[in-house]
Amino acid sequence: MHTPENINKEIYRLALPNIVSNFSIPLLGAVDTALMGRLESEYYLGAVGIGGILFSFIYWGFGFLRMATTGLTAQAFGEKDLSECGRLLLRAICIGITSSLFLFIFQWQLIDLSFLLIDASPEVEHFARAYFHIRLYAAPATLCLHAFHGVFLGLQNARYPMLLTVVVNLVNIALNLVFVRLLGMTVEGVALATVIAQYVGLFLAVLFFSRYYRGILPAWDLREILAFSRLKRFLNISGDIFIRTCFLVFSHAVFTAKSAALSDTVLAINTILLQFINLMSYAIDGLAFAAESLIGKYKGARDMSNLKGATRQIFFWSFLFGGVIMLIFMLFGERLLYLFTDQKPLIAQAKPYLIWIIVAPVVNVAAYIWDGIFLGATASKALRNSVMLSTLLFLGGVYLLMPFGNHGLWGALTLLLVARGVSLTVLAPKYLFKSGDSW
Repeated sequence: MHTPENINKEIYRLALPNIVSNFSIPLLGAVDTALMGRLESEYYLGAVGIGGILFSFIYWGFGFLRMATTGLTAQAFGEKDLSECGRLLLRAICIGITSSLFLFIFQWQLIDLSFLLIDASPEVEHFARAYFHIRLYAAPATLCLHAFHGVFLGLQNARYPMLLTVVVNLVNIALNLVFVRLLGMTVEGVALATVIAQYVGLFLAVLFFSRYYRGILPAWDLREILAFSRLKRFLNISGDIFIRTCFLVFSHAVFTAKSAALSDTVLAINTILLQFINLMSYAIDGLAFAAESLIGKYKGARDMSNLKGATRQIFFWSFLFGGVIMLIFMLFGERLLYLFTDQKPLIAQAKPYLIWIIVAPVVNVAAYIWDGIFLGATASKALRNSVMLSTLLFLGGVYLLMPFGNHGLWGALTLLLVARGVSLTVLAPKYLFKSGDSW
């Protein structure tokens, strides 16, 4: 059995690179926004904003390629079945490439459906469509990168995902500057930069894997890779995660729609405040990713003692980290608003709602960390059921609390996160800490 000190070292080793890589993600969006926001027309900014949202939903939906792969690889690693780790990579790549083909085939229907749901001006829609069709060429690389990230994390290696994420984002930013500032391109330049950067990342991922993990890659045997029992388990877990993700996307869409229904000002305020939530979630997800790797490894090794010990230590550090973020928001929240807008009237109207941002880092921790722990244990049905129940409570909260205005809407969103944390805490003894067949 590892001591708490040893477990803490494992947590640091896995969490710190994940936190660094997660923080590089918002930087890319900020650069895209700054470049488009300085062009002569506001249509470019709106087009990149809408295009970015579309791809966020698409790739968020395919997040199961990383999540399922991480948990299953970590368990195979714990069982010392390294050949299965290699097969999992090939399995996930096959699914990623197949999914990319479907995206290419149905791209016109997908973009048409998107603009039935999004009310945009003809000019913005024109540029957003151009951005979408160019950036879609990155889909095979992006989905295969999900697979590589999952396998690396499952192999207890957080350094390579960090390097891949940072390099991809830096290449993307550099190419954005070249295409837009030097070559005079607009949305096409931003989209093309993303495509090239994703393939650079895929090349690096293949290079890292072939150099350091080539020995775990079994001989190419399609029957082994697509073995029905193994593939069925992967797809079942992925299906549960996909459903969970759809409910989360739906909840955030409802929050945005209800914000807009209150007023344009409330929509603008909540868009800014959600940036705080996103930054916080990127930070705490570094610990959640570490949880996926460690819990999966201990489950694969059937090491209940260390699984419980790792859970305790991860929660300790997560709540401590959340407390630090809460203190930062409490002391500097108003000043941080100026990072997102220079409109003083808007900042003045946003200030009363900062209380929800201040409490969020501690209130939301349980949901984020349990997510990582359950994903590592591949307890996907519990995750799916938790989010479905929490979404129903959220919708009930929206209905009951909307008369209180924006405070009521934030109360409903907070209820969603609290319900996820509480329900997973209740389910943990059955799905995580019980030996026997459930393992």
